[in-house]
Amino acid sequence: MAKFTAQGYTFDDVLLVPAYSDLQPGEADTTTRLSRNVTLRIPLVSAAMDTVTEARMAVAMARQGGIGILHRNLSIEDQATQADLVKRSEAGMVTNPVTCTPDDTLADVERLCATYRISGVPVTDADGVLVGIVTNRDMRFEADQNRPVREVMTRMPLVTAPVGVSRDEAFRLLRKNKVEKLPLVDEAGRLQGLMTVKDFTKSEQYPLATKDANGRLVVGAAIGVGDEAELRAKALVEAGVDVIIVDVAHGHSKGLADMIAKMKANSTVDVIGGNISTRAGAQMLVDAGADAVKVGVGPGSICTTRVVAGVGAPQLTAIYEASLACAPANVPVIGDGGLQYSGDIAKALAVGADTVMLGSLLAGCEESPGELIFINGKQFKSYRGMGSLGAVRNRERGGASFSKDRYAQADVTGEDKYIPEGIEGQVPYRGPVAAVAHQLVGGLRQGMWYTGSRTIAEMHEKAQLMPITSAGLKESHPHDIQMTVEAPNYHRR
Repeated sequence: MAKFTAQGYTFDDVLLVPAYSDLQPGEADTTTRLSRNVTLRIPLVSAAMDTVTEARMAVAMARQGGIGILHRNLSIEDQATQADLVKRSEAGMVTNPVTCTPDDTLADVERLCATYRISGVPVTDADGVLVGIVTNRDMRFEADQNRPVREVMTRMPLVTAPVGVSRDEAFRLLRKNKVEKLPLVDEAGRLQGLMTVKDFTKSEQYPLATKDANGRLVVGAAIGVGDEAELRAKALVEAGVDVIIVDVAHGHSKGLADMIAKMKANSTVDVIGGNISTRAGAQMLVDAGADAVKVGVGPGSICTTRVVAGVGAPQLTAIYEASLACAPANVPVIGDGGLQYSGDIAKALAVGADTVMLGSLLAGCEESPGELIFINGKQFKSYRGMGSLGAVRNRERGGASFSKDRYAQADVTGEDKYIPEGIEGQVPYRGPVAAVAHQLVGGLRQGMWYTGSRTIAEMHEKAQLMPITSAGLKESHPHDIQMTVEAPNYHRR
């Protein structure tokens, strides 16, 4: 075996070569596969990091046509709750509605409404029979939060519909009776589902939203390996996640392959494996049954793996090598990390990625976890690597770390013994996900136009890349000018 491999390339090392085009940017189709059975309208995935993706980010990503992956620096119960929040946030029909009993207090209902971001809940008796509904309208002027629900709820008969009602008929009933919630009941009057006017409104507002077969937003979640991971996966599947990522720093390992095989044998959801950076690593995960392969060892802006461990591979070459193993098996590739601009997304797709996972580009969004930080009059949000000391300390959640095993250090007890592979910092506040995704996907469409690619599959087949020199990179960026106004899709390095 030769000691040195061929030279590797990353995003700044190449440019896409312009080619004949017979389309306009708006005609480019960005539909792609995240995994074997999960299709997205845009190829964007929010990273499973505790400063990037919790329920609010996952909801926002799915509404734009992408998907969010819930991080695992949470207890099993908390991560499953986050998944449940996403699945309940928007649904064609809620099959297991949040309910209360007549004996619950108004304070209990207020907590439910705050947790699930809803405006009211159906009231059921011990047998599950619908007896009423309590909404913000019923509670708005109540001063005593200890009053039982039975004293303020709107009692039966309510406007209801039978199970199996069509969407058109449900909307007609909502509009005719000017109500916001339509309980679905069986012949015995038991509550079996719920449809809301909000869901019809959201469907119109977000026509590209990624949804499951029941009309609920799609969400993914990360787990590790080992016994705890099996329990975590079971809870997540029960909560309704659509895809699980078995996520460790060194994915070309026996533990990951065994976990994927075990998950595929015991679950019906798609299972993604990562991270790897070689063709051999990708082939191992394909052989283990992975429904997609996640690529990237050390390219992230907050990752120090390449300098702490001296290990990694330039990201574009890593994606390309992985695609050589994945494409023949029809297994999608996820390019995870290293992307700074929308043009980098186009380059990643051109060399074989089907989707890209974003950390720093989304950490500054309104929907990412954490509060805004003001520094010298400018707004920032915190961003840290999952291998950083901050992630291990996890003080936001009582100091318990659930992600040390990602770096094979689950048995390390003291902080002074832990070997960090990430740092902590801040990124500029970028506004809502919708605005950021619009710019990123818009840049991708421009790249597809320049290369004459109507689809991502055509990019895989047709797009060529040209290696450039440091002078070529300097020429690529604004130069010989003092920038006074930043564009929404370009920032200073």
